[in-house]
Amino acid sequence: MQPFSFATTAQILCESGSARRLAELCRERGASRVLIVSDPGITRFGLLDGVLPGFAQAGVAVEVFDQVIADPPEPIVLNAVERARALGADLVVGFGGGSSMDVAKLIALLAHPSNSQALKDIYGVGNARGQRLPLIQVPTTAGTGSEVTQIAIITTGETTKMGVVSPLLLPDLALLDAELTLGLPPAVTAATGIDAMVHAIEAYTSKLKKNPLSDLLAREALRLLAANLHEAVHNGQNREARQAMLLGALLAGQAFANAPVAAVHALAYPLGGHFHIPHGLSNALVLPHVLRFNAATAAPLYAELVPLLLGERFQGGSTEQRCTAFIAELAALSERCGLPSRLRDAGVPQAMLPTLASDAMQQQRLLVNNPREVNEADALAIYRAAY
Repeated sequence: MQPFSFATTAQILCESGSARRLAELCRERGASRVLIVSDPGITRFGLLDGVLPGFAQAGVAVEVFDQVIADPPEPIVLNAVERARALGADLVVGFGGGSSMDVAKLIALLAHPSNSQALKDIYGVGNARGQRLPLIQVPTTAGTGSEVTQIAIITTGETTKMGVVSPLLLPDLALLDAELTLGLPPAVTAATGIDAMVHAIEAYTSKLKKNPLSDLLAREALRLLAANLHEAVHNGQNREARQAMLLGALLAGQAFANAPVAAVHALAYPLGGHFHIPHGLSNALVLPHVLRFNAATAAPLYAELVPLLLGERFQGGSTEQRCTAFIAELAALSERCGLPSRLRDAGVPQAMLPTLASDAMQQQRLLVNNPREVNEADALAIYRAAY
């Protein structure tokens, strides 16, 4: 066994309906002024309607910053930090998808009274310093795992993104409440669910930091997600399936936070940067093609995961047969869930494939984790296969 370290969120609350106690949970942490960081859709669909009245009852001042967008740019982060400072916030809540939770992490850090760092100074690994405000994360999709990861991704240019990676970004509490996900459209449920499955798979095959704890988490995450994705997509009011998806996404987040993701994500990021394809869908579009590329090296590991993916349908076979079945099942997921399965169907022009391949090579922090080395020609071949 190689040496490893493992870090995660301090506390997890997995309970349907628990978001209604959010104000009480904030007060228990000594908060008197809370900033909730969210997006316009959360407000529009009333997901905070059952949450906000509790703050008045608890005697806790609350303000909602709901201007986060997908792939959030720097100005949104900076505006939210100013709102937190103006409020005198002493606790931050991320309430929404991965983008809202990522922005909340950075606000909790940058809005702390003692912190003088600028956003541009903390990009990269381990550059964040000092203290942060108490932080609670409430995911409303079962996908990103941001509630248990120490990274926040921000858009820094027209098509470029940067990450802040620091243990300071790990929240104090992750709250999983299936009620908040009951209204998710099938396509969003599917894309975010497949995103979480990718987290589990890439953590399990991560080249440099794969470890016994991340393996346990990745395997249980994949089992939960595979067993409940179809029901959550096609019967979205099933609370048990929704709660299982949230837990699966969290476990996958814990796994990849400690055994990082690789080429699927590296090739997915340029799709989001250029065409604003949602992150989960970007992953789904390239997933089977990256797996086929990796099979030459990772087939034994993929074969180990087949029973978790297929459940009672698992029939055994050789390592090669099991690997083939694993990839085939994942390749069929998008169409089965009503998602586009080809780049052309997602609006990606064929002429852009060389640019995407070049951009993917900028994701070396991810590519070093891939079980098989990927060069630019390999990336282009994978995009062409996905087209």
